[in-house]
Amino acid sequence: MTKESILAIQAAVSALAAYLSDRLGLLFPVLGLLLVAMILDYGTGMAAARVEALDHPGDPAYGWSSKKGARGIAKKVGYMCVIAVAMIVDYILLYVAAQLGIAIPTTAFFGLLVAVWYLLNELLSITENAGRMGADVPEWLSQYIAVLRDKVDNTEHKA
Repeated sequence: MTKESILAIQAAVSALAAYLSDRLGLLFPVLGLLLVAMILDYGTGMAAARVEALDHPGDPAYGWSSKKGARGIAKKVGYMCVIAVAMIVDYILLYVAAQLGIAIPTTAFFGLLVAVWYLLNELLSITENAGRMGADVPEWLSQYIAVLRDKVDNTEHKA
């Protein structure tokens, strides 16, 4: 690749990131963190499965398989689909409110809540995977993440 093509790619990526950041607001960095957490969770899950396979040789219930890996990827794609649905609900609410002359001071609500909930789930899974690999995980950290997730899950949702 030439230096000019690398600069063009960097410029395009920067422009896209700036556009998405402007359009999504707080949801943009949360989605970025979620993507990083999903990758870490997948990697730590594979490593934990490998450690368990070493601890239980010959037991097919332990270890990594392409079937388990594909299931994990499909689940993460499902997460993104649910976040997209929540973002569509946000858009519909904002559009209808604007048509009725109602000003809503935020651009993301349901999408943000769902993304944060999935992010907390991924963080909890990463700590669980680390424990499965034999790492000492502070119990308070896992409990704190679970409490945060439950708080998001139990946010007032009276319709």
